[in-house]
Amino acid sequence: MASAFARVPADIPRDKLTPLRVELERRLRAAVAEARKANALELYLPMRLAGDVNLGASIIISEALLPARARSDGAADKASAPAEIALQLLSGDTAANMDVSSGEVDGALALRRERVAPAVADRGAEMASRRVDYFVSVPGDPGRWFVAAFSTVGAGDPRDDLADALVEWFDALMTTFRWSWT
Repeated sequence: MASAFARVPADIPRDKLTPLRVELERRLRAAVAEARKANALELYLPMRLAGDVNLGASIIISEALLPARARSDGAADKASAPAEIALQLLSGDTAANMDVSSGEVDGALALRRERVAPAVADRGAEMASRRVDYFVSVPGDPGRWFVAAFSTVGAGDPRDDLADALVEWFDALMTTFRWSWT
């Protein structure tokens, strides 16, 4: 967190800077708590300025485990095939309010979902944000999906040029994702 304040001019009084540090730490802890509640595996938050721009963005990595489907006799069957899940997501009611597409990431079926989420001040989201989620089926395990969720406020408008550039960067990151088995 110290690097987030490294570019603050030396002439700013400490009593003005301390409340900002406290607020940044509070928001960081809240973001981590939210990620934990969502069973996130990784949380990435930029803490440095890029030039003179604060990159208001985050990436959360998680795993989605799909339940086994029930057979007509009531017994559990294996998890739905990735193509069936993709079809459900692409044709669901929520797909009407967002951009949903399918493709492949490193040979695995992938879904990309993009939307603008409104501000929800009581949950700490004072600004609307642009969200892009990638759901990538884990090869050889139809019940597991890798999920990468990206969010940005851009430069204050989730549809501005900075938001567009950050979404383009995230798409480039995801399209170059490769599975690695150890």
